[in-house]
Amino acid sequence: MHALAAVALAAFLIVNGGAHFVRPDYVRRLVPVWLGRARLLVAVGGVALVADGVLLLVPGSRAAGGGIAAVLISVFVVAHIDGLVRAVAARPRRVRGVVGAAVEVLVNFAYTGWAVVVASAG
Repeated sequence: MHALAAVALAAFLIVNGGAHFVRPDYVRRLVPVWLGRARLLVAVGGVALVADGVLLLVPGSRAAGGGIAAVLISVFVVAHIDGLVRAVAARPRRVRGVVGAAVEVLVNFAYTGWAVVVASAG
């Protein structure tokens, strides 16, 4: 079961990393403006996700890959929290935008938990 969780997480990361190159304009919109250098951050993030996905596919490096995935996803949560803050500030009466942004934050916390489980299973 742990191998399946690791391989599924690897596929998830590789697909999302690939999206950084296939749909870079979409991913750049997620980068908080105050971070700057969105193009570079998207490319580096994409490479990191794909490389980590490969680590997760190799049984001997799954624990490390899971730990790295937890850190990467935690860093990406910053972008989703920024989106939530912007949604609340821009549309405080528009519940749908705020709820959608809040769900993105919560889902990313779940992804981090998934990565932690993979890391701890080794």
